[in-house]
Amino acid sequence: MPDFSFEEKLLLIQHCIYKYDSEEMLKTKLKQYFSPKEIESMIDTLIATQKIRRIGQDKLQNNESHTGMVPEIPENLQSIINNL
Repeated sequence: MPDFSFEEKLLLIQHCIYKYDSEEMLKTKLKQYFSPKEIESMIDTLIATQKIRRIGQDKLQNNESHTGMVPEIPENLQSIINNL
């Protein structure tokens, strides 16, 4: 399991939301990289900082209207997103 900084983890979640807006699908896809508790914590942090929002029971969405564009993803994280 790669060792990511906290900021890299949050950025990875944000970019994964573009690919999978279902919270359950996101958790399933990321479980090989993070524990379920870590994923929940990162989602809660992103919601609290208004970088993402819940729309419906199981849907997540980047909150670009509030925070602007999601930052570019570093190369080391791009391969993870491509492989999900």
